[in-house]
Amino acid sequence: MAAALPVRTIRINDADLQEIKGNAWGQAFKPADLEREDATYKVTFGLRGGHTRNYSKKSYEVRLEDGRTLHWNAEYDDPSMIRNALSFHFFNEIGVPSPRTNHFWLIINGNPQGVYLEIEAVDSLFFKKRNIRNRSLLYAVNDSANFSLIDPITKDKKPSIFDGYELKQGKTGTKSRLVSFVRNSNRLSGAKLSRHTASKLDVSQYLLWLAGAVLTGNYDGFDQNYALYELQSNGKYRIIPWDYEGTWGRNCYGKPCGSDLVRLQGYNTLTEKLFTLPACRRKYKSIVRNLLQHSFTIEKLEPVISSMYERLSPAIRSDYTRKASYDTFLSEPAFFRTYIEERRAILKRSLQKWG
Repeated sequence: MAAALPVRTIRINDADLQEIKGNAWGQAFKPADLEREDATYKVTFGLRGGHTRNYSKKSYEVRLEDGRTLHWNAEYDDPSMIRNALSFHFFNEIGVPSPRTNHFWLIINGNPQGVYLEIEAVDSLFFKKRNIRNRSLLYAVNDSANFSLIDPITKDKKPSIFDGYELKQGKTGTKSRLVSFVRNSNRLSGAKLSRHTASKLDVSQYLLWLAGAVLTGNYDGFDQNYALYELQSNGKYRIIPWDYEGTWGRNCYGKPCGSDLVRLQGYNTLTEKLFTLPACRRKYKSIVRNLLQHSFTIEKLEPVISSMYERLSPAIRSDYTRKASYDTFLSEPAFFRTYIEERRAILKRSLQKWG
């Protein structure tokens, strides 16, 4: 019954597999063979994720010899199994380049592991496929990546403004340029802030990303769970979403959190600074109104949800590794519909009230 989905097969030494699964916070990657439709590959295989590492159903990272990385998410907390996939589809549709996704059936050493979601890595190949020339890439790995000078935990001045970021690509000067951008974004105001952000940030793209995060309700997506890159042509920063499992009315643990969890303006210090500029507020409100009219609608999104469900349902019914029941899975399209309808109404009211 899982035949409707592509199958990925991992063959790995049993002792290596036990070592990987036995240490939830370990960083071990072991040699393995990956079988896909087209070929067999030599890979290294290990765990990935944050709090999900302690779950019975693990998420994995697969590294191919040619440099490609595959992220295999168990999506254990998401009863729908599609929140990441739907979110990234939505971002791609509105013009924010985002990871491609694909559901598949995983088998390890002959044992079925159920349905997984393969998420495209944000790396050099990501940019090459899209003909985007970038000169740097940084991951926002924790909530210190809030574009602030203040540590979100201690409330004191950060030891380093680069806290919260992981450098993935970039030459000398990448770190210092980001530090300078964040420092001046905090220090400047008025016309000087406007000139600074216009010269260092693709403001329109940033506001489009912000609107996407606000519409999908990703509370954890403003201070972390994004990638930042500089365009080769003009050095301006652009942003890419990452980790959108806690969205569309559920948090990252799969609990219902209400359609009003995330405010219209989103969160983080850079956004707050941009919204001190009337032109940015007007631009953002125009973007949100346009998305509410054309993209974030039942008419646009329901067919996508239905298509994903039609493809997934037979495999999910056969997947006994999941936390949520099959009945809960089947009830999620109605949950999405309610969220979309409520979210639209909430944001329309917020737009009217916001000066």
